[in-house]
Amino acid sequence: LKTQAEHLAGWLQAQGVGAGDRVALYLQNCPQFVVALYAIFRANAVAVPVNPMNRADEFGHYISDPETKVVICAADLAGFVAEADAALPPAQRLKAVLVTRYSDTMPQGALDPAEAPNAAIEQWLRADPPLPAGTVRWTDALAAGHVPGPHSAGPDDLALLPYTSGTTGLPKGCMHTHRTLMHNVLAGAIWGCSTSETIGLGVVPMFHITGMLYGLHVPIYLGSCAVIMPRWDRDVAGRLISTYKVTSWTMVPTMMIDLLASPNVARYDLSSLQYIGGGGAAMPQAVAQKLLDQFGLKFVEGYGLTETAAPSHSN
Repeated sequence: LKTQAEHLAGWLQAQGVGAGDRVALYLQNCPQFVVALYAIFRANAVAVPVNPMNRADEFGHYISDPETKVVICAADLAGFVAEADAALPPAQRLKAVLVTRYSDTMPQGALDPAEAPNAAIEQWLRADPPLPAGTVRWTDALAAGHVPGPHSAGPDDLALLPYTSGTTGLPKGCMHTHRTLMHNVLAGAIWGCSTSETIGLGVVPMFHITGMLYGLHVPIYLGSCAVIMPRWDRDVAGRLISTYKVTSWTMVPTMMIDLLASPNVARYDLSSLQYIGGGGAAMPQAVAQKLLDQFGLKFVEGYGLTETAAPSHSN
């Protein structure tokens, strides 16, 4: 992870990315998201995470508003980036686009049945669509072996610009420094009773502040394990919890409701779970009671905002 992040940081700097410049991340949960985020930080730049469900007419705002210089995206989204960029005045356009296929970090052969998603999702993960002219492939950027310059970003430098829909108008960027992120990384690890032995299920989207904190930063801070899911699938989640003995799961309550509603739920061994919690909505009392009665687990409800770098309250 460190080596790849440094090579990618060097590549970003070779594209002209300097201290405080914005680099957008436009992809689902995957190892590349983790590498790219730390590469941006290592390059003394600012990450702009973008919802991968956005399309070209929405994505242009994430280029023009934060004055993004480079986009790192998934192959299936590269066309939207090109379309959005072409619609902007020349002075606002991107300097470079780096494209990864999800399969760049996947095994080449057949997947373990315990991990395999349904055929449609695996086909999406392995897809290699034609790329717009001028884009650079992830594997080529890493293979170039660039070495980054000195690391100069400090605790009070801007690190992250996650966007929130707010109440009116276009989405607005929330300014977070390395210090404000680190506060909640540490608090999240402590509140979640996590240690280096924790095995977390990283399924909340990493472009979202909650997923980024609990599925990405906290495991790295602790030196613990993250089992990453690129897209929600209740039966894949059940198999992964059973196979990897997941101990901690931060979620949106609808995920747990969906898993418990699966006709296959009795096949899954959920006994390894020690901590479950999340936010975005209240957990229905009947479901919370079922979790307590059946698994001895209390659902920990949290509340937070993109503006507060995720949790501000936890019960």
